[in-house]
Amino acid sequence: MLAYTDDEVMLARSADDFLARFASTKHLRRLRDGRDDTGFDRGVWHEMARLGYAGVLVDEAHGGSAFGHVGAGLLCASFGRHLSTSPFLSSAVLGATALRSALASAQRCWLPRIAEGEAIVALAVDEGRRHAPASTALSAERSGEVHVLRGEKTLVVDGHVADAFVVLARTSGRPGDAAGLSLFLVEADRPGVSVRRQDMIDSRNAARVTFDGVRVATDTAIGPVDGAGPIIDDVLDAGRIALAAELVGIAREAFERTVTYLKRRRQFGHAIGSFQALQHRAAQLHGQIELAQSTVVKAARLRDLGDPRAALFASVAKAKAGDAAERATDEAVQMHGGIGMTDELDVGLYLKRARVAGTLLGDRHLHADRVATLLGF
Repeated sequence: MLAYTDDEVMLARSADDFLARFASTKHLRRLRDGRDDTGFDRGVWHEMARLGYAGVLVDEAHGGSAFGHVGAGLLCASFGRHLSTSPFLSSAVLGATALRSALASAQRCWLPRIAEGEAIVALAVDEGRRHAPASTALSAERSGEVHVLRGEKTLVVDGHVADAFVVLARTSGRPGDAAGLSLFLVEADRPGVSVRRQDMIDSRNAARVTFDGVRVATDTAIGPVDGAGPIIDDVLDAGRIALAAELVGIAREAFERTVTYLKRRRQFGHAIGSFQALQHRAAQLHGQIELAQSTVVKAARLRDLGDPRAALFASVAKAKAGDAAERATDEAVQMHGGIGMTDELDVGLYLKRARVAGTLLGDRHLHADRVATLLGF
């Protein structure tokens, strides 16, 4: 079913209303121009948590609402429309999904803290310029009852404010091997952990995190040692669906702002929206956004149902949404003309976020290749 239920529609409307008031592009500009160290408003984030956003993927036993990935996607679409900044992707989606797989109660006790907005748990996966989990080189060598982590992760979203990290480490094999990967929960204040903030072009923040001889108990690994591949794939697909939903929100908002401009801007005595060439481009873009929206809902529904095809559709959604958002923001800048290149309009902010979100957890080219692989080509 690709339509939304009444409860889902209510969630989307309430999120739009809240974000328009407290986390809009105006607030993003304020954070950017003030060079805010955090990159989001903690007070607004705590209010989001009170509204249930932070616990949307946390089960009720741990203080969440368990609203599911469709609900998370609706929130992300609203974040995209308003360019709202928060640790929702990093902690409420990636961190919470990873910790749901933990067997140790000491790790699962982080879930209520995530749901309440009291703790931020960030996923530390990539080590290079491109998304490549199998290329993990950060080592975790066993020494008695502990593993010792050595290496570095980059582009850890919200890592500069994280209270803990879910770290993908290599416990056997070589970089490039799909096997031999393990996940460990590491507190940010543990000896040997150092964090360096990284600014991104979309005015958000990530971090480069170094693990220099960090010791973690072996029995607190998230999932089996050497066998975390299926878990990390599951976590990443949750994030990919959320990012795809945000990208659709970005694309839709950029498109609607552009259509409004086409109706208002006049040349040669006519609204430029009456020019057939621009109408054709707008119509094609509208169709592309609607198709991307359908793939996102399909992926989220399958995931909530536990359908094994969810992994395939997570990549389909990420690829289609990334393509739609890139085209929508490109067209927005171009159709606005010279003023579209200035900071005066918000369309440039949407373009920048679309580029970053489109690359995070794999760009459309990576996911087109993954779709082909999953289909047996």
